[in-house]
Amino acid sequence: MVQIIRRPSGSGTSMRVLVLFVGVVLLVDHLAGATVSNISQLEAAAKDGYVPQEIELAAAYFTGDGVPKDAKQAAYWYQKAAESGDPEAQKEIGFFYQAGIGVPVDPAKAMHWYQMSAASGLVSAKVNLGVMYVWGISVPKNEALALQLFQEAANKGNGTGASYLGDLYYFGIGVEQDNAAAEKWYETGVKLRDPIAAYNLGSLFSVAADHPHDLRKAAVLLRQSATGGYVPAMHSLGLLLVNHSELAKSPQEATFHLEAAANAGSWKSSVVLALLARDGKGVAADSKVAYYHFQVAILQGGEPAMRLVQSNIQALTNKLGTQQTKVLDSDANAWYEHHQVPLLFVYKDGDKRQRFPASALAVSTGGMHAGQLLSTPAS
Repeated sequence: MVQIIRRPSGSGTSMRVLVLFVGVVLLVDHLAGATVSNISQLEAAAKDGYVPQEIELAAAYFTGDGVPKDAKQAAYWYQKAAESGDPEAQKEIGFFYQAGIGVPVDPAKAMHWYQMSAASGLVSAKVNLGVMYVWGISVPKNEALALQLFQEAANKGNGTGASYLGDLYYFGIGVEQDNAAAEKWYETGVKLRDPIAAYNLGSLFSVAADHPHDLRKAAVLLRQSATGGYVPAMHSLGLLLVNHSELAKSPQEATFHLEAAANAGSWKSSVVLALLARDGKGVAADSKVAYYHFQVAILQGGEPAMRLVQSNIQALTNKLGTQQTKVLDSDANAWYEHHQVPLLFVYKDGDKRQRFPASALAVSTGGMHAGQLLSTPAS
């Protein structure tokens, strides 16, 4: 079995990455190329105060679609739309202030815009507010109010609210710890098609020490989450299929999901891809491909990745020679230049992608996600 990461001991906290603010749609690829004339029309309409065009122009600046990438301009136009009363723009600029995208980090302003968005009736903004109250970000910590906000969102059909309720019960945050109640909330989130809930429930059935395992059921749930764009599920599913190939729908399914996660910034997926190429497991053995993926993992994961793969890098350098590894280093650096922002979600289709393609750090310098409910485990 491929085992590359040690999971921390404890009451099941090894099983998942818990979450960032739900108002943000994240993507790897850019929007389909906008033409200069389209951008000119957007700019003209946005400057005339048309809110839909303000939002589309913000998205274009964020992704560099038809204009140079400019997070400050993206924030400017989202804020203009937010000031005009658009609830989703209010939530989006709130996240920009939470994560420091194009504007200075300002939790108080983030809180203000989330409150405005929630007051405008956007249910998912209540989930963002709930996370603020769990952490006590710019407001006094109030776990009971967070529970209420998540409950209200779940009652309105918001699956992430249900998933967060599951987290509160699983870890005993503001309520008595209750694994059975947590699982029921995850199941509710899955019924509401929430990718995070599907990932959490799939993790219970695959890696949680305090839950019976059912790998076939776990694979179904992780596929559902991965299809919903959740990057941690792509990694977990890929790793599960590497270790249990009988669960795969095709010989290529494991690497497909691992490559998708690696492209979204998951350094652990890059490490697994490197190991597969090194050992010729499920793919052709190729030292150059292995070295390349190890090097990408280092660029993505920094010191933790370097410590994990250093001996492999040295062994492959000795095998390939410095001239060849310099070329591969250059290739890895060139790729990383265009994939520096690690993502938690990858959304490729629909209006959300066109209007709200904001990317947020999946791993910040402090090891936390902006708005994340709980800290990221080392798994």
